[in-house]
Amino acid sequence: MQSTQPANRRIAVRLLGATSLAAALAMSASCAAQTSAVTAPPPPPPVSADAPPPRPPGLAPRPISNAASMSTTQATVARFLTNPDGDVDGFLASDGTLVRFPPHMSAQLTSTVRQGDSVQLSGWHDEGGNFIAQRIADTRSGQQLIDQPPMPGALPLPRELRGAGLSRLSAQGQVAHVTTAPRGEPDGVILSDGTVIKLTPPVAQQFGSLVRTGATVSARGYGTRNQYGTALQATSFGSPGNLTQIYDRPPTAP
Repeated sequence: MQSTQPANRRIAVRLLGATSLAAALAMSASCAAQTSAVTAPPPPPPVSADAPPPRPPGLAPRPISNAASMSTTQATVARFLTNPDGDVDGFLASDGTLVRFPPHMSAQLTSTVRQGDSVQLSGWHDEGGNFIAQRIADTRSGQQLIDQPPMPGALPLPRELRGAGLSRLSAQGQVAHVTTAPRGEPDGVILSDGTVIKLTPPVAQQFGSLVRTGATVSARGYGTRNQYGTALQATSFGSPGNLTQIYDRPPTAP
């Protein structure tokens, strides 16, 4: 009887150890399964076969509206042109061609090209006959500019701050050039001294006898005058001494 008890104890200890080991293994497997379920990344979402490939980072070139009409020509810079905000948005060539370039690249243009320089232009003519430059290369310095969109994240001024730097201006003189919108509608004039008077196409149509080369005009409005020229958005327009108010409620002075 005494010899049987130690044997039974040994068997019980062994059974208890085996049970503990099995429980530990089961618990370890359960933890591993839970960890795998938590850390495993979800499967990627399905991609449509028609979806376009992702765009690589960086600036994309400005799209060309009609690549078939692209041309290259030579020109001489006779006079820079400004908009009412004071940005240089192109120049007048010595042959009378209006060359347009993005106003947000005003500083780059004036630091690369000087009045009197000969330049090579690549771009196209719009319906108004203006040359829309996509590339400008200065033959004097060898430098060139390529039309690029504004930097990512660049935001326009809030509406309440637009025009804060404009001044009330007046102008008078003989029309040397008629400016046009992209579709060819007249939208202003350039006087013989280089002053730019901007109108809207509907307003310009109301002054057909004045919005033409050789006419003598007068205007009042808001704009800027700097080292590159004078430009204003007209609020009154007409012949000298006979101005017509364009807007029923002209904008107040900043």
